[in-house]
Amino acid sequence: MRSALLLRPPAAGRRWYRGSGPRAETGPHRVVDLRSDTVSRPGAAMRAAMGSAALGDDVYGEDPTVNELQRRAAQLFGMEAALFVPTGTMGNLISVMCHCWERGTELIVGDRAHIHIFEQGGGAQIAGVHSRLVKNLPDGTFDLNELESSIRHDYPDPHITKTSLICLENTHNVKGGRVLPLPFLREMTMNHSGLLFSTLLPASFFCNSLCATLLPLEVRGLADTYKLPIHMDGARLMNAAVAQRVQASDILRHCDSVSLCLSKGLGSPVGSIIGGRKDFIERAVRLRKVLGGGMRQAGVLAAAGLIS
Repeated sequence: MRSALLLRPPAAGRRWYRGSGPRAETGPHRVVDLRSDTVSRPGAAMRAAMGSAALGDDVYGEDPTVNELQRRAAQLFGMEAALFVPTGTMGNLISVMCHCWERGTELIVGDRAHIHIFEQGGGAQIAGVHSRLVKNLPDGTFDLNELESSIRHDYPDPHITKTSLICLENTHNVKGGRVLPLPFLREMTMNHSGLLFSTLLPASFFCNSLCATLLPLEVRGLADTYKLPIHMDGARLMNAAVAQRVQASDILRHCDSVSLCLSKGLGSPVGSIIGGRKDFIERAVRLRKVLGGGMRQAGVLAAAGLIS
């Protein structure tokens, strides 16, 4: 009977349009979960690789699968060495601690950065590193004049903390996954006469005719002027590389360290990789241990990273 197919009345305050109400089940539904790119699950090939991984004790540096992942990551980054860590938050914290070895120093970071908003202020809480904020523009970059004015020029005045690090995020999570423009990262370039201009030159020096001969001032040049390292929170770095049709190393050539998540858009169930100079990674190994990140037969997890 037709009455048997009638829909129940809508709940109070609810109004359905024709055909929008509950309907009989017609079979299994496929749910697409768009909360985050972290909700992916390992596929058959990744699970097989994890199950058959060659293992050793990684705390002793003897896990061949972890060592291979680190070797390949360093090659991908164009850096001297890399280190497998459990999480991106730990990777960023280790990197901050490596660069800001002295407690009471300061890092400069965007006011909408993941490091600042979503990592419990670990730099201050655990490492004793103060954050100085600069405003993130809609594309995830900074105003370079604001960035330069945030550097502590009065150090070593005993009242003043020391600026020790600049942190970037690429792609930028809170800004909608924006990719940082490569010119923003590049080293400051020479003009046609070959003279390298310093950021310390007064604004009045740059008349229109001179500006026409210069490429824009970039973060790397500013960092070099003040001898500051740059760390990139590259949790989703590979998205940036794909979007810009470049290698990850082309982006990271302007940075001193990086943290890349294997579980964000790359399909691994767990793990991140940090990259940097050899002495940076040697220091990172010690910090990973004290933060509880030393793992034994970690090749089971690293094998997933190799598939990623």
